[in-house]
Amino acid sequence: MKNLLGLLVLLLLLVSCRYPREEGQISALKENTNLEVFADSVALERLPVKNSFTYLHKGDRVVVAELNVHATDSVDSIWVKVAHSQEVQGWIRQSELVQNFVPSDSISQFIHFFSDTHASYFVIIFFVFVGVWLFRVFRKKQLQLVYFNDIDSVYPLFLCLLMAYSATLYESMQVFVPETWQYYYFNPTLSPFNVPVILSVFLLSIWVFIIVFLAVLDDLFRQLTPSAAVFYLLGLMSCCIFCYFFFILTTHFYVGYLFLAVFTGICFQRMRHSMGYRYRCGNCGRKIKEKGECPYCGAINQ
Repeated sequence: MKNLLGLLVLLLLLVSCRYPREEGQISALKENTNLEVFADSVALERLPVKNSFTYLHKGDRVVVAELNVHATDSVDSIWVKVAHSQEVQGWIRQSELVQNFVPSDSISQFIHFFSDTHASYFVIIFFVFVGVWLFRVFRKKQLQLVYFNDIDSVYPLFLCLLMAYSATLYESMQVFVPETWQYYYFNPTLSPFNVPVILSVFLLSIWVFIIVFLAVLDDLFRQLTPSAAVFYLLGLMSCCIFCYFFFILTTHFYVGYLFLAVFTGICFQRMRHSMGYRYRCGNCGRKIKEKGECPYCGAINQ
């Protein structure tokens, strides 16, 4: 755990040293960006001819051909020319484009898909977990759950903490620097380098989340049977999604940072307590802090 935290701090220092500042950038969009219409229909103006329009429909793919600034436009000064074909092309305000188009890049498609459907997925996963939990309780079988009846590993709780931090960072960008997230949405990357610091930290938290998740799987399937591991993963998934929604909602109202500080303290206290047990009783298998008499079954461990 200490090595993992040290690596996180080192990478954060490295990415913080490279903060790109693009002077004169007028738009999150760039020329030759591929987009896809997700609205039912979109009207494009055939400028400079006034009141002349061409229409795109859901699923149509276009490319950004040109950007221009109309300083006299009181609605949106940035206009974007997109082309579907040689015959079908026209201009649209950037604000309207953002509302009706999604980049065809796989990362942006994932962000758009998750943003539109995560609430329903959360409800489904949560109620599946509750149903399975009630069924197992009814059958009087023990259910292991992160924090309450956890496995012998600090990684599941650390995974929930990472999800809380990622959600807080995501919502912080939405509240304080929405243009940064919009720029990333139209110019996605998996690299934490050559992006603004807050994006570097966010992307870094995602990579660390993946690494810790692999560590969870390794510990989980070594300690539990496959069926018990599946139930535990379902519960862990529900906990992570709950953390995601809870910290997004509370950060939007600026109290999420206080909850995050409290949650961090609780998690590290629990993880430090778990790491304090260096031995395991040879009779009952419970973790003990030192050799000698087991406080649970009374067996002598030497």
